[in-house]
Amino acid sequence: MPIIRPSSDLRNNYNEISKLCHQTQSPVYITRNGVGDLAVMSIEAYEFLIDKYKLYRELEKGNNSIKNDEVYSIENVFKEIEKI
Repeated sequence: MPIIRPSSDLRNNYNEISKLCHQTQSPVYITRNGVGDLAVMSIEAYEFLIDKYKLYRELEKGNNSIKNDEVYSIENVFKEIEKI
């Protein structure tokens, strides 16, 4: 279940919001005038999310290569590695 807090809590209870972010490793959703405005998370959770995104992007490139029949034999891969 998402953690939702008003923007006044971010201003008045920053330490509590920070502690929640670090303990749960989940974003805390901040509202302004009752409407969603921001998502706040720890640096660790943010970096994990970015790393996961980068991995998925690389996997998608691989899947697209397979779909486009752009595959290489293991021998060719090792030949290219030896050149480097």
